[in-house]
Amino acid sequence: MAGTMKAFVMKALGRTAFMEKPIPEPGPEDAVVKTTRALVCTSDVHTLNGAIGERRDLTLGHEGVGVVARLGSAVQGFKEGDRVAVNAITPDFTCDNCQRGFPSQCREALGGWRFSNTKDGVFAEYFHVNNAQANLTPIPGDVPDDTAVYACDMMSTGFMGAEHAATPVGGTVAVFGIGPVGMMAVAGARLLGAGRIFAVDRIPRRLELARRYGADTLVDFSKENPVEAILAATGGQGVDAAIEALGAQATFESCVQATRPGGTISVVGYFGEGEYVRIPRAAWGVGMSDKTIRTGLCPGGRERMTRLIRLLQGGRVDPTPMTTHRFPFDQVDRALALMASKEDGIIKPLIVF
Repeated sequence: MAGTMKAFVMKALGRTAFMEKPIPEPGPEDAVVKTTRALVCTSDVHTLNGAIGERRDLTLGHEGVGVVARLGSAVQGFKEGDRVAVNAITPDFTCDNCQRGFPSQCREALGGWRFSNTKDGVFAEYFHVNNAQANLTPIPGDVPDDTAVYACDMMSTGFMGAEHAATPVGGTVAVFGIGPVGMMAVAGARLLGAGRIFAVDRIPRRLELARRYGADTLVDFSKENPVEAILAATGGQGVDAAIEALGAQATFESCVQATRPGGTISVVGYFGEGEYVRIPRAAWGVGMSDKTIRTGLCPGGRERMTRLIRLLQGGRVDPTPMTTHRFPFDQVDRALALMASKEDGIIKPLIVF
């Protein structure tokens, strides 16, 4: 499939541009997808600002769905024209880390994260998918692209936060940072049977959406100390689990402080700056409080994506209220700027190709 396509790239730290690139060609086990919808993520902002180092002419974006345009000769079970979703994480499922059960850490730490990290991402008219048979997921006819694209990262990551939190059925959980991932962590905690969910943020619109997704108690940290509020509401015990969904020192410390002994701090936030993350020593029980700190990277693969899309198909969760803005592809730069500034009440911008 010779020819060129438009792509939105990181030219250098803090600099973006549209440029023409060759349409990618698939290897025997790969696929090329014609993009129909994508989402802009705060992670794209972190990347542009240098969180993972210098990148030049790298196509940004890691949340995309579309139509199969080309298939490698060894790929089975798909055909050109199929509507597909692709997780932000595309492991090879063959390396030691994948075989050990950590596919998002494919070959090395964070190695499953390829889009807009080690290879071109999805902010282009076409994008390449490695190990396509394991990483392409069919989109059912009754699930719109506008909805399915949320399974690529926001649902997968937020639900992972809830899964790793290991909240007992009927237990208590606090989610710190009610951005799109935090909202999906709230939804995931509800689906997994949490008995009381605290949502901590300061933006009223986000807190109200958290209530829609299942939060029972809203804590505005601009008006009260969130740790004190949670301890008071739980009789001084703290929650069974806390989910850090922002990637900031203050929220991480609050998670440790708000979690009861034997509980779990589940970290899904992207810590995009600084050399260290500090643990509050006393709240950590000077290292002996039986509190587990669990981290993770958005799980990928067809099996997980199929399960997430099944939730969409069955109406168990509707992520589309998080779509506050829509932009055509040629205005993705505007969407990225808004995600950086968090102006105009933005939560998640949808890119239409």
